[in-house]
Amino acid sequence: MNGLRCVVLLLLAALLDACQLVTPHPVAPPKAAPTPKPAAYWPTTGWRSSPPEAYGIDSAKLAEALLTMRGQNINIHSLMVIRDGQVLVDAYLYPYDGSTVHDLASVTKSVMTTLIAIAADQGKLQLDAPMVSFFPDRTIANLDARKERITVRHLASMASGLECMGFAQDEGTLRAMQASPDWVQFALDRPAVAEPGTQFVYDSPGMHLLSAILQQATGMTALAFAQENLFTPLGIKEVLWESDPQGYTDGWGDLYLHPRDAAKLGYLWLNQGVWEGRQIVPEAWVEAAQQVQMQVAERDDDYGYGWWITPGEGVYTAAGRGGQYVKVVPWLNVIVTTTGGGFDYEEIDPLLSASLVDPNHPLPANPEGVAQLETAVAAIVQPPAPQPLAPLPDTAREITGKTFVFDANPVELETLSIEFGAAAEATLHFRLAGSDQILSAPVGLDGVYRLSPGDHGLPQGYRGRWADAQTFVLEYDNIANNDHIFYQAQFKDGRIVLGVQETAHELGVQIEGRLQTP
Repeated sequence: MNGLRCVVLLLLAALLDACQLVTPHPVAPPKAAPTPKPAAYWPTTGWRSSPPEAYGIDSAKLAEALLTMRGQNINIHSLMVIRDGQVLVDAYLYPYDGSTVHDLASVTKSVMTTLIAIAADQGKLQLDAPMVSFFPDRTIANLDARKERITVRHLASMASGLECMGFAQDEGTLRAMQASPDWVQFALDRPAVAEPGTQFVYDSPGMHLLSAILQQATGMTALAFAQENLFTPLGIKEVLWESDPQGYTDGWGDLYLHPRDAAKLGYLWLNQGVWEGRQIVPEAWVEAAQQVQMQVAERDDDYGYGWWITPGEGVYTAAGRGGQYVKVVPWLNVIVTTTGGGFDYEEIDPLLSASLVDPNHPLPANPEGVAQLETAVAAIVQPPAPQPLAPLPDTAREITGKTFVFDANPVELETLSIEFGAAAEATLHFRLAGSDQILSAPVGLDGVYRLSPGDHGLPQGYRGRWADAQTFVLEYDNIANNDHIFYQAQFKDGRIVLGVQETAHELGVQIEGRLQTP
């Protein structure tokens, strides 16, 4: 989280001093944070905007930073910064253009705990009710006194004590849950290995249990409950939220919103759970959720209820893998929202530092700089210029259209073939385990993604290049989420060695295949 704090500092008219940068007018959080300014308006139907200079930012330098981000191929998808309800920058970077919803990954956890609080305020459930009490019809394994003491509140603060690998092995316990036939049963059956409320362990399956608890208590899926009690009041109309095999909405992730709508969640919290004069989220919960509930030894941030807390800085964050953030800075009335396909904030910190001139005072009007920023925002969403095509190696002609088959593997890839021709485009064909359908997609060979419908009908892109005479590198971008994957295929003597690495995940795999015999 160091990088996130740093970029917020460097970004805009009100950013943090967590990176201890020297500026003409340094900013530090007050010892007693002031009450945030009351909302000047409600962005239910849309946000208002302001020139960055009104909040101490040099538009021309910010434009330069955005262009450099694009030039360095940093995999950030969107950047939105809001102060006093005014949008200072709203930028989208190729290949994501902001026209579709975007997966928020574990930002979903902050929404899930918020829904639990709303249901509790409605009297639908009790925060201190035992977890197991919501599942009277299930036979729960490893049931003992410790497990019976786990409450809804413990799950919301990731302090249930249930066995979980946390972040280890790319959230290995989450992967195991997803591989099981019944995710809720898997999450419930885990043994309690610590006294509830005593230890923090990052627990995505525990957050999924909150979704099941909400559905048991209200008779509504988390998605339906959110649409009625959270999204509709905020004017959030387009929502995609995946569910498990039994139909329980994913409590740990996979909520898709437009970035502008994700920012509304931050604005709701900045205004203490109030929206258009109505208390959507209980104020007491908003206060408690942004306070440290559990200290986290392995990170710089601690944990509230579904939100990461930056100690001593008056800042709290909804954070998701790959660069999904909704950051709230109450003492500056600032919200920063980003989406990404796997980037590190340290990559953009130095690019943005020059744009922050004076977070405390407005700069002189700068129409030329604002025009440069508008031009940059328009440019970074466009595809790159096509690259000249190199001659195809002999290997391309030898393997074109031929099918390679794979034994069972973690990628669940069964067959793969690529057709190369004389044009700047190849065609990929593959079949996944458990399916008889051959999927096909165009592949750009000139550095430009070829787009096609992907998951949920959202755009996906493929592009590729020959790294050497026997190695083809295929780049896949699911665009509207953080699935950005490099496949390095080495062909030799009728075999393929395929290395697979996701930019937003720690673990990579290597699998081998062979030519399919007639």
